[in-house]
Amino acid sequence: MAQPPDTINETFLREVDENLRRDQLRDFAKRHGNWLIGGVILFLAACGGWIYWQQYQVKRSETQVEQLGQIYTDIGAGKTSSAPRQLDALADSGKKAVRASALFTRAALAIQQNDHKLAIATYKQIAGDGSLPDAYRDAALIRQTALEFDSLKPQDLVARLEPLAKPGSPWFGSAGEMTAMALIKQGKKQEAGRLFATIAKDKTVAEPSRARAQQIAGTLGIDAGSVPTAPNP
Repeated sequence: MAQPPDTINETFLREVDENLRRDQLRDFAKRHGNWLIGGVILFLAACGGWIYWQQYQVKRSETQVEQLGQIYTDIGAGKTSSAPRQLDALADSGKKAVRASALFTRAALAIQQNDHKLAIATYKQIAGDGSLPDAYRDAALIRQTALEFDSLKPQDLVARLEPLAKPGSPWFGSAGEMTAMALIKQGKKQEAGRLFATIAKDKTVAEPSRARAQQIAGTLGIDAGSVPTAPNP
């Protein structure tokens, strides 16, 4: 049975459209085929490079951790001659934990060698490194301030440690003690005594620090209450 004219026209137009698209695709492939292939190759190369870089970074990190471990072993055995150079190299690591560990160790080694100037500079570097977690930076600030305690103006020390010398801060014991001692230097004995009393009553602070704070608060005329006696070393 013959098809209606409209159906024939639709079938013809569809076949023409399909042939036209096929010809366009063939012509496009001829004109741009090399570019397409090149693009795919570049994409695969980029993916491969990224995967290689990730594996390289992991391997490098593992190697650096092993190097740190060997440095600690050497220092423990009294072999410190090459440690500064090795630690300085690791201090440039892209891995935050490796970099921070190397810097802290370098500062500790400097203290052991009575080079307080280098130790202070190293702690200051850690404290000022915004890419490191706050725990590293705060610990470095506490140690830097402890080394600089005698040379800092009391008001500067109080201002520096103000964010850490508060109940609830993990550094309240250390920062609070130094702040209170700075307040005594300023003649603010009552304020210092109250701060020592607060430290003595804070159960999150280590017992030796609480006992010491209670004793000092008492000498300043502030009753800090009953605080456990620090154990004998």
